[in-house]
Amino acid sequence: MPHTLVLIYALLVLVWMASWLVPSGTFERQKQMVAGSERILTVPGTYQQIEKPMVSPFLLLTAPLKGFIDAAPIVIFLFAVGGAFAVLTATGTVDLSIRRLAAFFEQKPSLSPWLIPVMMVVFSLAGSVFGMSEETIPFIVVFIPLAIGLGYDSIVGISIPFLGAAAGFAAAFFNPFTVGIAQGIAGLPLYSGLTYRLIVWVLGTGTMIAFVMLYARRIKRNPSLSPVFEQDDYWRKSMQMEGDHNRQWNRRHRLVLLVLAAAVVTLVFGILRYQWYIEEIAALFLALGILSGLAGRVGMNEMARQFVNGAKDMMGVAIIIACARGVLIIANEAQILDTVLNGTAGLISFFPKALAAQIMFIAQSMINFFIHSGTAQAALTMPVMAPLGDLVGVSRQTTVLAFQLCEFVLPILPTSAVTMGVLGMARVSWSTWAKWFLPLMMILVALSVLLLLPPVLLFNWGPF
Repeated sequence: MPHTLVLIYALLVLVWMASWLVPSGTFERQKQMVAGSERILTVPGTYQQIEKPMVSPFLLLTAPLKGFIDAAPIVIFLFAVGGAFAVLTATGTVDLSIRRLAAFFEQKPSLSPWLIPVMMVVFSLAGSVFGMSEETIPFIVVFIPLAIGLGYDSIVGISIPFLGAAAGFAAAFFNPFTVGIAQGIAGLPLYSGLTYRLIVWVLGTGTMIAFVMLYARRIKRNPSLSPVFEQDDYWRKSMQMEGDHNRQWNRRHRLVLLVLAAAVVTLVFGILRYQWYIEEIAALFLALGILSGLAGRVGMNEMARQFVNGAKDMMGVAIIIACARGVLIIANEAQILDTVLNGTAGLISFFPKALAAQIMFIAQSMINFFIHSGTAQAALTMPVMAPLGDLVGVSRQTTVLAFQLCEFVLPILPTSAVTMGVLGMARVSWSTWAKWFLPLMMILVALSVLLLLPPVLLFNWGPF
């Protein structure tokens, strides 16, 4: 398979070519208070075609550069996390903690199978309640060594935090960034329709957990079946090297572990209480790197070297994210996104209500390819989709659910900064991940289509 960067740039070229074929157009926008904050929303019925802007071939070179600027917060976040965990790893605490935890599960094998479902439920709740997404990236370097230590592989280590949170985010019952904003735009009481959304969350999270557990069981029986078996040598060697130098558990390791635990608690508190986002979380991990290095007596010069090395490891994924963001920049400069939305809305109006909700879901999934922020996508699409649902007989609650469920496809999208950040942290290529995740994605798409049928056919899902 081609390198991930080659695939992303080929995609960028395809979107540039499409920008010449798709007519340019725009909706009017207006500011409106939604769920307690001001948002810029699409005004339905105001679409009009405009003259095609100049989409120069030179944009193929400048779009990734503009993408780097546009994605600067997530890139800085990755540098901070990569550097901080390099310092943390240098103390030997993570490796020893994972070894001790793996030994505990070996002594009590009856508890080992519960690690995956319990932790995925925890991350799913985080995704559903406060929209955990980018925040999963730091946990990758913790769960991959743990998964490998228990006889699994790095894909299982990715799946526990990343797919756990993704399940909760897509099937959310309380997420303020998707459910809250979308319901506010649609004119529904905030967090209404809770009963059916809880059912959706249970089924979505349960499906994700079942798939990961079946895969983990197969890999534990025969590790050579793992598509990342050779790539995981990096993690095995890293764990072995750290283990050779840090065999004795001592007071320094306990102190570093206490710093790490305090950072996690602070992270959750900051997100819930003060709505922290990328900049604040990056600062927290910068502090984690400094404090853990001091607690582990790493030495200032060694801390600096380790931080630079950890940040340097993130450069490859930063470039990939910049190119992926360049895809959206080309679509915006060619002004074709509103055309896609308007054409999709027109297509949905021709379908009976039994199929309209499913077509909405597919349309939202297509738009999700370009716009990964749940809040931004809600502001773009819900002002158009909500009244469209009224016309075709789909309740607004169902329209919001169709919007939510499109997040199930996010883990496979190469244009997603979160997906590429996670894979970069895990040292897994996008092509390898996509091949593994595709069957699960098809299952989740089928589940989403089925979950949209009862609100349309069996009961009229109203505001409550």
